[in-house]
Amino acid sequence: MHCPFCADQETKVIDSRLVADGDQVRRRRECLKCGERFTTFETAELVLPRVIKRNGNRQPFDEDKLRSGLNRALEKRPVSLEVVESTINRIKHKLRATGEREVKTRDVGEIVMEELRNLDEVAYVRFASVYRSFQDVKEFREEIERMDKDAKKD
Repeated sequence: MHCPFCADQETKVIDSRLVADGDQVRRRRECLKCGERFTTFETAELVLPRVIKRNGNRQPFDEDKLRSGLNRALEKRPVSLEVVESTINRIKHKLRATGEREVKTRDVGEIVMEELRNLDEVAYVRFASVYRSFQDVKEFREEIERMDKDAKKD
């Protein structure tokens, strides 16, 4: 680690602590040349797979797009921002857990729908209606009936 004051490469770690619920390590460092102290933060670099769009284009996973879609589905629903962020983290974890370098948008959509179904049924139906391109009320009814049938199984 280069010293931000004198750019020397020789620094030593004085103290390390976990922060951000254990997702980050905070390190106090001291430059061996100039004696200045500074703080660094270390996180694991976990690469999300690229997304293959329906038209075949590939693009990096966009967390903001995911958040926007979830927020649209959850608009005016009693779900806190903390729960939304937790849901986003679970979705990202599931995508990483596939071990694939690329995933289809269909697979991402299925994971999102699974999470929404467990979170809020109204948001799930909203998202599913756009994602599956419901054409009429009949398709909404069929999806709701399928949800009722699945709920009775549990």
